[in-house]
Amino acid sequence: KLKIMAEEELLEFDDDAAISFILNYLPDNLKTVFDDDDIQYLLDVIYDFYDSKGYLDEDVVEEVDIDEEELFNYVLKCAKKDKMVNFSPENVQILLDAEYEYSKSIGIFND
Repeated sequence: KLKIMAEEELLEFDDDAAISFILNYLPDNLKTVFDDDDIQYLLDVIYDFYDSKGYLDEDVVEEVDIDEEELFNYVLKCAKKDKMVNFSPENVQILLDAEYEYSKSIGIFND
């Protein structure tokens, strides 16, 4: 499980910086598979997941536990529904790992 810090911390999340970080983080074989729009889609789905869980509510203070498996399955389900063909289970895991590393780098997550 991951822990996410308080709401104020999320305001520092910069989609453009996240997209750049994630694309750079990907292994070479995936750098040509995903583009900015794909990563923006991923970020939107993650944000929707957090929102649906109430993690983004202003009254959430301190930290919450995030079920990584539940997030993974949510992203997979959305990608399948939206016909995001490059979002295989293996690729989704790599993308989530990259997004996690970005979030950790700006202090949103701690282990």
